[in-house]
Parts: sequence; structure tokens; C-alpha cells
Amino acid sequence: MISDQVYSSDVASFLPSPVREIFRRVDLNAICSFAGGYPDASTFPLSLMPELAARVVEKYGAKALQYGATQGVPELRQVLLERAGAAAQGDLSAAIQITTSSQQGIDVCSRILLDPGDVVLAFSPVYLGALQSFRSYRAEVADLAEALARDAAPDSRGVRPAGLTPPPASAGGPPAIEPRVLRPRESGAAPRAKFIYVIPDFNNPSGQTLSLQERQRIVAFARANDLLIVEDSPYRELRYSGEALPTIHSLAPERTLHLGSFSKIFAPGFRLGWIIGPEEILHKIYLCKQALDLCPPVFDQYLALEFLQSGELDANLARSIDLYRAKRDKMLALLEKYMPAGVSWTHPEGGLFLWLTLPESIDTVALYDRALASGVAYVAGSFFYPDGSHRNTMRLNFSFLDASRMEEGVRLLAGLLND
Repeated sequence: MISDQVYSSDVASFLPSPVREIFRRVDLNAICSFAGGYPDASTFPLSLMPELAARVVEKYGAKALQYGATQGVPELRQVLLERAGAAAQGDLSAAIQITTSSQQGIDVCSRILLDPGDVVLAFSPVYLGALQSFRSYRAEVADLAEALARDAAPDSRGVRPAGLTPPPASAGGPPAIEPRVLRPRESGAAPRAKFIYVIPDFNNPSGQTLSLQERQRIVAFARANDLLIVEDSPYRELRYSGEALPTIHSLAPERTLHLGSFSKIFAPGFRLGWIIGPEEILHKIYLCKQALDLCPPVFDQYLALEFLQSGELDANLARSIDLYRAKRDKMLALLEKYMPAGVSWTHPEGGLFLWLTLPESIDTVALYDRALASGVAYVAGSFFYPDGSHRNTMRLNFSFLDASRMEEGVRLLAGLLND
């Protein structure tokens, strides 16, 4: 038996992912799974892959199989900047960094910004992968809604994503904001808040979207308190209804790190993402990534570049949006049809998830094994809260399961809740 003394002190802070544990236990194709954040495999451009790969080999040859620049392939960075409406001034490396997945983007931001005991401000519930990263660097997560409410004028309620009102003190939730965390760090002083983490478009796990007023409020708060903003935006292009809103990066480019991903608009197996942000911060990320993986996968970057430049990404994205809109609408209709009284859910304008709130007597963690045995999977909502509270909530994904099996899954889940 290996002694715990051989491990670093960080290891004790690693959080397991309940979603990954589900994948270890069952074959997702054998059950009705609303658990993972998987895209529908029919959106992957399989028929185009031989042609795209042949083009990459013909145009770039051995260069596509060699080590590449740590910042990423220059041509891909240029196209992504133009797509984001953030034209580069001078050196591309000062404007954008390619990452090995947007999850690595979250982690590398945490790695260069957080010391043990530092605070990240976020709306709850919080994306589980972000919680894992913050905790691995021994940082705390505190409630952004409370911070905004404290900072608001006396006659204002502050802001919070609609439908996610702050819980009563007895209901748990992220730790309270102490005034000290918003003060500048001084020598020997207690740790303070370092940055705001937010998914403004179609939040994972809640599916909700921040209004323009809420985005502006967050920017004003960050500027007043000298905070950075990490804007996680993997779902932004998957909008099925409503109007597109400005990114937080476009409102505050001087203090925002904007994270994007190919996982939901191309294929997650490529593990490609990007960060757009201030030059001095991206330079630190560039140095950090040299120690992590030297460079993002070069062949995958050229494939993504060909997919973008050919116009096929936008064509495929349009088909994906039509498919996911139909799936979202079907899921909402089925919840309305089968769910018992006392159950409510969000109505996302895009993305891959919606959020269920159940009567407080129902514990979705305790119910999980029964659900799995019955042939349906979800993710208990408490895993998205830093203190494990809100055990009467769950996240449902509507993108992965085939539409023909969706009714069976919702009916099974509703039956368990009725029991």
C-alpha cells in the first residue's frame, strides 16, 4: 500500500466527476441517458472527414504531423478571431491561444490566477468541471449573486439569472461573501477574490442565459472591484430561440478571458478550444502551456481550419441547431406531459441542458441507483453546488439521447418521482 505521504497536498482537493463515474458503470447506449453533456453523434461530419483529412495532408504534408507552436496554428487563430469579431492587432499570439479543449482553458486560467485559499465568484449552480479545477488549486467558490446584491443600490435587488433566486440561509449554498474578499491584497492579508467565472449563454447546468443588463452589471462590478472575468462560452453558437446578446468580452475586453470550444460545433474528440483575452495574461498562459502539453494537436487544428474555411462548419451548425431545437421542444413537452405536480424546470433558449427543481422531500442523490436500475440516468444537482446542497435538483441533457427514446426516459423518470 502506497503511503499518502508520497502525494502532493493538492491531491486531497481533487473532486471526482459523478458523470464520469456513470460512464464507468453503464453503457450509455443501453439506457435512457440524460446524464452527460454529449452532442448527438449524428451532428459529427463523418462523411466529410476523409476529404478534410486528404486536404490537410495535401496542403500541409508532414507539417500537420510535426510539433507546432504553443499558441496554436496561426491560420486557425486568425479565422477564430475574425469569427469572434476580435480582429488581432499585430502579433496573433497576443490575442488568442489555442487550448487542448475548453476544459483545459478553465484549468490553465485557474493555474495562473489562483493561490490556495483564493476565492472565485460564480453563480450557483456551477459547472462541475470548473468546480473541479478551482478545488484542485485549493480555491474557494463564493456566491456571485450575493456579491452583486451587496454591491447594488439600497433600492435595487441586484441581479441573478432568472429563476435562480438566492436560497435561504438554512438551505445551504456557496459560502457567504465576506467584505475582505473584495479588498485589494496586502502583504500578509487574507486571500481575496481573484476572478468571476460565468457561462452567460445557456449555462451548464441550468440552461439559463444572462440578460444584457446582467452582463453589464457584472462588468461594472468587476471594474469597481478590480476583478478579472473568465467567460466560459462553449454553447454560444447553439441558440434555438431568442436574440443573440453581446459577449462579456466585447463589453470588457481589458479584463475578460473568453473561452470557446469546438466540442459542441465540430466534434468533442478533437479536444480543441481557445482563449481570447488581454495580451499580458495570454503570455502567462502561453508559458504555462509549454509545461502542460507543449502545443495543441496540430493535425486536429488543420482539420478544424479546413472545416471552417470550407463553410461546412456553418452548414453543419445550422443542421445541428435544427436538430437540437426539435429535441429541446420535445423534452419540454414531455416534461409537461409526465412530470408530477411540484416539479419545475428551466426553458433554455439554447445549449444542451435544462434544470429540474423537485419537492424538497425528494433526494436525487439517494434516488440515483434506483433510476439507473430502472434504465434512466441524470446528474444530481447537488454536485453543482460547492457545499453539496440542493439535493432536490437535477440536470437533464436533451442532446444525446435519440428522440425516439426520449419519451421512454422521461416517463421512467417521472414514474420514479411519483413513487
